[in-house]
Amino acid sequence: MTPEDIQKPVSRRRFAGLLGLASASAAGAVLTTGAGRASLSANAEEAMAGMSDSDHTATTSTASTGGTAEMTADEMDAMHEAGIKSFPAPTSGLGGQPLEYELVDGVKVFKLTCDPVSWEYAPGQFADAFAYNGVVPGPEIRVTEGDTIRVLVTNNLPQSTAVHFHGLVVPNAMDGVPFITQPPIKPGETFTYEFPIRDGNAGSHMYHSHHNSTEQVTKGLLGSFVVEPKDPSTRPPFDVEYTMVLNDGAIGGYSLNGKSFPATQPISVKLGQRLLIRFLNEGQMIHPMHLHGMPMTVIAEDGYLLERPYKRDTVMVEPGARYEAIVEATEPGTWAFHCHVLSHAEGQKGMFGMVTVLIVNE
Repeated sequence: MTPEDIQKPVSRRRFAGLLGLASASAAGAVLTTGAGRASLSANAEEAMAGMSDSDHTATTSTASTGGTAEMTADEMDAMHEAGIKSFPAPTSGLGGQPLEYELVDGVKVFKLTCDPVSWEYAPGQFADAFAYNGVVPGPEIRVTEGDTIRVLVTNNLPQSTAVHFHGLVVPNAMDGVPFITQPPIKPGETFTYEFPIRDGNAGSHMYHSHHNSTEQVTKGLLGSFVVEPKDPSTRPPFDVEYTMVLNDGAIGGYSLNGKSFPATQPISVKLGQRLLIRFLNEGQMIHPMHLHGMPMTVIAEDGYLLERPYKRDTVMVEPGARYEAIVEATEPGTWAFHCHVLSHAEGQKGMFGMVTVLIVNE
């Protein structure tokens, strides 16, 4: 795996360019462009001008129940279009980026801090969050079978915490459950986790708090932990990968990688590429993730390869579960990708929450 194989964030300008390529090659694509740049209709421009920052993203209650006075069809259409055309909306902070390590006597040493932060999950909308290294989700820890790792966790929160490495086979003392395997990490303290990465434990895993977890995890103490195989040929090949951390709760109600639409990131691939999607559900609800246009082939569950992979256009991702799915990018265009619990994705004001797109470029 090289850094080029991992999906990079896409700016709004780059998205407009990608969208222009996709729209040119796919008549009737979901979003249309002019000269490679997204354009708004007159109604949408007017709707955007009349919306406050807090209106740009409909959140849980307003989106699912209406939450506004009755709109005309044109007013509703304009708000839907305005939200789409603001995507991907810029916000401060970007989680899930690779965490660097220091190699000390053959051990990969990672450092995490637990910090209270104000996290912008949608344009102009902030949540009081708890974050690893200041971002939601926390930085991605990526290692290889056979490594030995050490993780130094410093608690800067006003309450105690601990870290559980979800899906990893670790010594009991490293399991991260206060009063069962360790004392809680009190405010101002640092705790050291150290363990080998077992052969056979490759795949998509997570790390998160296991102390007051209902509050701490939903407020942002979560992250991805990817174990690469020693021998890449033991797992199905792919060209590009994308990790999608699902969460529900304090961070905007419903979020993908710590952001709610229109601040989520589009996924961009080239026609003919194989895209690996890693679904990680750090929330408290089931999220059926639905991709338009192409099936997903589920190849692994909870990190373990399936003897019989299966195809789905909607993958049911339960709390705590991890799924790995391959998408063969055979259909050019811009394709909606969202949670199919509709109150998590779309309402009277338009799309929000757990929504992004997959762009397949020729």
